[in-house]
Amino acid sequence: MPAIKNALLRYRVIDRAIRNNYNPFPSKDQLRQACEEEIFGSLEGEHICHSTIEKDLFAMRMEHDAPIVYSKRERGYYYSDEAYSLEDVPLTEKDISAIKAASTILQQFKSTSLFGQYQFAISKILDRAALSKEQATNSDEEVIQFEALPTVRGNEHLEPLLESIKAKKVIQFNYYNFIKNEHSVRRVQPYLLKEYRNRWYLIGKSELKQKIITFGLDRISDIITLEQSFIIDKSFSPENFFKHSIGITVYDQLPQKVVIETDSILAKYLESQPLHHSQEFERLTNAGRHVFSFFLLSTYELKMQLLGFGKDVKVLEPKALKDEIIENTKEIIKQYQ
Repeated sequence: MPAIKNALLRYRVIDRAIRNNYNPFPSKDQLRQACEEEIFGSLEGEHICHSTIEKDLFAMRMEHDAPIVYSKRERGYYYSDEAYSLEDVPLTEKDISAIKAASTILQQFKSTSLFGQYQFAISKILDRAALSKEQATNSDEEVIQFEALPTVRGNEHLEPLLESIKAKKVIQFNYYNFIKNEHSVRRVQPYLLKEYRNRWYLIGKSELKQKIITFGLDRISDIITLEQSFIIDKSFSPENFFKHSIGITVYDQLPQKVVIETDSILAKYLESQPLHHSQEFERLTNAGRHVFSFFLLSTYELKMQLLGFGKDVKVLEPKALKDEIIENTKEIIKQYQ
């Protein structure tokens, strides 16, 4: 168990022990034993030493403003403020601003029940902080503005899918294929939910094809959670699955080096916000053009991104990607002739 998480657990145990009216003024050893029993399941354990408890008491005083006092007469600890509880620590103005900013971000997803629950939880936290009406309506909301996003079909599936992922239960649903214009029934082991450009996607293993596939939530309907459990494929890693992709497309191919040339203005944008984590600046040409390289799969989303840059970018390699961009550009020109 991580040291920080262990420390937080001990703080809560110590807090409860000090507030225990049936056994007031716990000694340092009693606090140590309480932590041993709560965390390791035994009073006789020696996982926690007295110096650790001393450090915890100091940290609680300094980091959580705990009014911990030692009584020489009672030979134990107590709170000088009887109303204090570690679970009721007042939020600072900085804490409140951070929470309200997070609340504003969640407003983008207010149409979904899942994020609505988060919003409700945040509201409860702010209520417990005893915010006045002036604080609740201050200028934070007026100076932070996010893109107004339209409601996307399929967001209502987020909550049941998340529950199925956590429970590791196989799901069944109808799926609409935009290209083939047909519906089909899919049985899938749900692994991951991913958001990309205000659309949500389910990544899971198809029981029929025995491969990991991405499904758009806007094309899913009639979800049924089955009793069948599953074990996540050992080859799947949320951190690595999209490592070489821009967007939500993943091919059974090896990524390759992609090299582009841009003008100086687009180069500044790419330097301030890289197109992909693999982006590297290669060189500056004699004509003042900037050359960048990436290690990527040539996905549909990558092509659309490059086409969106228009004349400000030129693909140098690989040749296959360059040829595709040229053909797409020719088709675009035909549309206007």
